Amino acid sequence: MTHADFLPPALFTRPDGVRLAYRQRGGAGPTIVFLPGYMSDMEGGKAIALDAWAARSGRAMLRMDYAGCGASDGRFEDGTLASWRDDVLLLVDALVEGPMVLVGSSMGGWLALLVALARPERMAGLVGIAAAPDFTDWGFTEADKALLMTEGRIEEPTPYSDQPYVTTRGFWESGQASRLLGGPIAIDCPVRLLHGQCDDAVPWETALRIAAQARSSDVQTLLVKDGDHRLSRDSDIALLIRTVASLLDNL
Repeated sequence: MTHADFLPPALFTRPDGVRLAYRQRGGAGPTIVFLPGYMSDMEGGKAIALDAWAARSGRAMLRMDYAGCGASDGRFEDGTLASWRDDVLLLVDALVEGPMVLVGSSMGGWLALLVALARPERMAGLVGIAAAPDFTDWGFTEADKALLMTEGRIEEPTPYSDQPYVTTRGFWESGQASRLLGGPIAIDCPVRLLHGQCDDAVPWETALRIAAQARSSDVQTLLVKDGDHRLSRDSDIALLIRTVASLLDNL
């Protein structure tokens, strides 16, 4: 780790005054942009490992926390898929020059697809790690949806955090308005999809659905037979780094 890794993250102020935390590393482009999953942040194991590789390899990289997540201002419960997509767009437009490779974990994979659709001219590549587009659709029972409509939120225990897994009606409705898997996804850059076949949160078949719908002809799906949702074991992280490195080397 370098001295900079121990410093507080930088802050970018949105027009409404909310400060978004980020860590940016200079280097050769395209810039790697890491997008965390739901209730996660830029200090997760995969993000830090990829950033360390970027440092060793002289690659430019940007990590960030959406509003209400990690070190950013705001309340988590006020966030929606659309507002977090807009946080990403705000930061990449302000901080990243030239093309970028988006690396999204779980919900971050959904955001990566949405950002790619919004900035097609800047996309050099996209890597999904257990990418979870449309999870507001396939990830909720009819009883869950009814509860969201009447109570406005659902709280569930999660093995990934001490805090309950909270879903608000606002987030769910935003997700439903941002579904992608029902038709072609107009993305033309190289796409790499990593997914564990022991994933108990996002069905691994989701990767195949993304691959089928993406317009790009350069799409590869890598299934890890004994991999779980996090794909954060040493071997999984090595696969992620190899995937990103290979994609960048072939651009």
